[in-house]
Amino acid sequence: MVPVTAPSIPDGAVWVSGHQIRAVGPYSEIREMTPDPVTDLGEVAVFPGLVNAHAHFDYTDMAGLLVPPREFPDWIKGILTLKSQWTDAEFEESWLRGAREQLESGTTTVANIETRAHQLAGLRARTPLRVFSFLEMTGIRSGRDPGQIVAEAVEVLKSLPPNRGGVGLSPHAPYSTSPELLRAVAALAREEGWRVTCHVAESEPEFDMFMYRRGSLFSWLQNQRPNDDCGLGSPVQLVHRHGLLDSPLLAVHVNCLWGDDARRLAARGASVVHCPRSHAYFGHPRFQRETLTEAGVPICLGTDSLASTRVAREGPTTLSLIDELRELASRDPGLLPRRMLAEVTVNPARALGLKSVVGELRSGALADFLVIPHAGSTASVEETLVHHRGPVAATMIGGRWEWIAPGWAGVLAGSSNLDVDSRP
Repeated sequence: MVPVTAPSIPDGAVWVSGHQIRAVGPYSEIREMTPDPVTDLGEVAVFPGLVNAHAHFDYTDMAGLLVPPREFPDWIKGILTLKSQWTDAEFEESWLRGAREQLESGTTTVANIETRAHQLAGLRARTPLRVFSFLEMTGIRSGRDPGQIVAEAVEVLKSLPPNRGGVGLSPHAPYSTSPELLRAVAALAREEGWRVTCHVAESEPEFDMFMYRRGSLFSWLQNQRPNDDCGLGSPVQLVHRHGLLDSPLLAVHVNCLWGDDARRLAARGASVVHCPRSHAYFGHPRFQRETLTEAGVPICLGTDSLASTRVAREGPTTLSLIDELRELASRDPGLLPRRMLAEVTVNPARALGLKSVVGELRSGALADFLVIPHAGSTASVEETLVHHRGPVAATMIGGRWEWIAPGWAGVLAGSSNLDVDSRP
């Protein structure tokens, strides 16, 4: 058992009662607590369900359709063109595939960026994942009034049926929104107690646009949006100036820092989301992990989307946090597996307001966990997860097996819900 917030437990057990964990510890101790039937999983490791701090399910089926660009704006133009050619049915299939791939790779909670407001209720109802739906807002190309954009967002989010997850707001990025929209989102988030996520300081062209009024992004957008917010400081300073740091912010990417940006994020309680495969795809500036960590900024990992992920050579490219861990390990081999594990469990759980609820195995937490084969010692168990390939053996959400890999149903024969759709 790998609780994450406590030492790993050899020959461990977890007692699940309803949708919660009642106890975690050595098997000999847990067995004495309950007369309930026991399911012996054999030589495996049990981890908390992973928490994905940033995903775009909509774009899962875009894997391999956009080549890595020379300039960041070229990719934006490419995905806008591609999106304009897709039907509702294609977006729906892509969203559901992304959700399924998350489930099969051990993720149980996801902060997902939603662009299909009219399909959202139906999509959320079709996955057992804890989906935190952050409704994306832009407004630059449409020229729509920020007040109307925000009012429509409120109507959509408040009309959604109850769900395992939650809702939030996602002004896409400083360059694709207006200062008025950012301020309106900040005010609404404070009023409703909603979290906010935003792509911030992702690329050098974005940094150059707001710091120096120059670069490829500035040139492309200068006739599409007002530019009086450019030349006034870094993107992090901009989102702070317009109030986005007043609510718990998941700042996505943050590859370009300047001055006291890291201390500013830390002081306001923001979390930064790093997406290793997307970072490699674009060739962004080196992620400044040390600077952020020294300032006290929690770092989380996200998958981003398969539209910005290189096609894998060794097999199908999937939306998997474990694949992100492996990419991170290959690019930063000195990073300890235990630290990486925190970035897909406890750190994003806290960023979503779910501290002690998900992302760890402990009494009172939700019974969300994943199972992978492991016959080694507890000393190597975190590394086993980092280098795992393919689907996990099983994924439980809220005390119910929601994914069982082919060949594992017999192992789980003592469980109570083998009628689950194992989605092979």
